[in-house]
Amino acid sequence: MKLTVLGHETYCYTGGKPFNAAQPTAIFIHGVLNDHSVWILQSRYLAHHGWNVLCVDLPGHCRSAGEVPESVEAAAQFVAALMDAAGLERAALIGHSWGSLIALQAAADLQARISHLVLVGTASPMKVSPALLESSRTDPLVALKMIQVFSRSTLAAGPSLLGPGTWVYGVGMALGKRVLAHNPQAFYLGFKACDSYTGGPEAMAQISCPALFVLGAQDQMTPAKAAQALVQAAKDAGKQVQVVNVAVGHHQMAESPEDTLAAITGFLKR
Repeated sequence: MKLTVLGHETYCYTGGKPFNAAQPTAIFIHGVLNDHSVWILQSRYLAHHGWNVLCVDLPGHCRSAGEVPESVEAAAQFVAALMDAAGLERAALIGHSWGSLIALQAAADLQARISHLVLVGTASPMKVSPALLESSRTDPLVALKMIQVFSRSTLAAGPSLLGPGTWVYGVGMALGKRVLAHNPQAFYLGFKACDSYTGGPEAMAQISCPALFVLGAQDQMTPAKAAQALVQAAKDAGKQVQVVNVAVGHHQMAESPEDTLAAITGFLKR
């Protein structure tokens, strides 16, 4: 599905189902140097179980035109514009890593228009080491190899990703190279946006929907303890909060696809 958002063509994967305005909608938002495909199992399942799915390629990524958002706030404005372009009054937001910060800020901005907020592999602040940030700008292939090592807790995923034994490191490298080929600046700009965002706790206090945290016990990119400021901010503000820990690294959707899916679907039924 293609939509014109802020003057640029935007691609959204719909899980193989046509958009149905009578159904609830979930918007999936990917992280740095990713695209819609990282959500393939979770988005397709929802699409075949009563939900509209808009699994977006962010601007400047793969099938979407436009400039890569240079801040979390700018990306959140894109999400609002995406909802307007799709004619959506309300939606659930599901984001991973950088996408989790985008979803959080968009939920704070859009208030009652967001029904559920799912943050996968999140942190506050989401700081990037200076060496890795600089490498993403000057030598992105080296940085890409580094984050594949840091992000993974296994070399081969179990069933339900692309198939039993899928080489997740190789899949991540291929996807990262594809995004870089489309826009060489996507890596650095995405990392810079994560590193500079400081509004997480304040945004969490402003949301008006329940929040789910899906955290990786072996996550080296966004350790589970780094999400606790957001969890506590939500609790302090009286929000409905659920935390699910999965025994994998930073790419929960690929390394533990069924556990991640179960957490999301269970939460959306609430």
